[in-house]
Amino acid sequence: MINHFFGLLTRNLLSLFGTSLALVALLLIISLIVIQALGFQGGTYLGILTFLILPMVMVLGLLLIPVGYWWQKRRERRATEAHVTPPRFPIIDLNQEKTRGVVLIFLLVTVFNVVIIAGATYKGVQIMDSTEFCGTACHIVMQPEYTAHQRSPHARVSCADCHIGAGADWFVKSKLSGAWQLVAVALDLYPRPIPSPVENLRPARETCEECHWPTRFSGDRLKVRVHYEEDEANTELTSVLLVKVGGIHGRESSGIHWHVDPRNEIRFLADRKRENIYDVELTTPEGKKVFKVAEEAPADAAWRTMDCVDCHNRPTHIYRSAEDEVDLAIETGRIAQSLPFIKREGVRALKVEYDSHAAARTGIAADIAQYYASNYPEVATAQADDIDAASAALGDIFSWNVFPHMKVTWGTYPDHIGHEDGPGCFRCHNRQHKTEDGEGISRRCATCHTILAEGEQNPEILTTLNP
Repeated sequence: MINHFFGLLTRNLLSLFGTSLALVALLLIISLIVIQALGFQGGTYLGILTFLILPMVMVLGLLLIPVGYWWQKRRERRATEAHVTPPRFPIIDLNQEKTRGVVLIFLLVTVFNVVIIAGATYKGVQIMDSTEFCGTACHIVMQPEYTAHQRSPHARVSCADCHIGAGADWFVKSKLSGAWQLVAVALDLYPRPIPSPVENLRPARETCEECHWPTRFSGDRLKVRVHYEEDEANTELTSVLLVKVGGIHGRESSGIHWHVDPRNEIRFLADRKRENIYDVELTTPEGKKVFKVAEEAPADAAWRTMDCVDCHNRPTHIYRSAEDEVDLAIETGRIAQSLPFIKREGVRALKVEYDSHAAARTGIAADIAQYYASNYPEVATAQADDIDAASAALGDIFSWNVFPHMKVTWGTYPDHIGHEDGPGCFRCHNRQHKTEDGEGISRRCATCHTILAEGEQNPEILTTLNP
């Protein structure tokens, strides 16, 4: 019977091809696992090949074997019988030694295949949930978000922890969404730039609040901001703020995190990007208030209950303004403050449009070099190394924030924390939302922060705090 079975496999090309396919895939999987165990790191694509593509090839081969077996039996039956009879289930007589041998071999091979496929599936899921897979499998599409993620406070938190979270329901939903995204990438159907997925995000209480407690009393936080003027000396100015993060202390809530006190429910009517807020509904233990604006909401506006991401909308994928990036580069020493007008010229060079990162690096370097050669020839000679370093830093800044192939540029993704680079807090706190009685939403600066120094050189408060 064993000879007959293997004879059927080798007499039809379909089963023979399926057997060869499964064996080759199995050998490759084992070989690649051994190679990786020995320390070879092939990156995301090696993992995709080992734990996703090859297991699928192996399963395809295993499926072809019984199909070919059935097809061969059918051919033989038609060739020997004058009339076609309905197919019958095979008789498996375990009293026969040969039959028991075949069944035992079949069971052992099946168990072995199941173990291999199950392990590969588990590893495949791990790879698909990794930050490297999300960010590098589709280089062009995800390059902006992956680059921003690598520079963020959450750089060591995987994409899946926030975009999927725990539980099977959101895992399945994300994979179904990913299937369409794969089609969109393959057929070049994706939008440029990729819109922020505010409509499809899992509620923050199921992701962010696994680590962060918005109701925990955080009190006040001291924040020091360093800014450089666009004058010849790149004058350093410092602002010091006491940010009232707040939260719940005892039975009272205060500060910015008053918004997420469970006793205060805030709902708002906003456009699809949640950048323009029309009506605000506030429910507290004291009652309910509705604040409206004169402007009519668009037809696609939707109501939403406020949570963390309505303010912290870029907690990970952070894109800074050109001004802030140059300030940071000067503060950290990547750009020499001694270069005349480097703040002004750096920002100007960053806002020139380029077709690629390579073109931007070349163009920015030539622009900065030309400026100093024309206006400060002595600086161009004496500080040539500083000029080269500044050009390299500006090239990095451009590459971190601007992605021409995805139409991502300065200001494409506004950050709603604060109100300097975008409307942020002023989407609601703008004196335009009013109740029927004329009561407006507060816009008092002191509600959220106390300014201890604003744009000062060597603020006295810092000397007092750090004598």
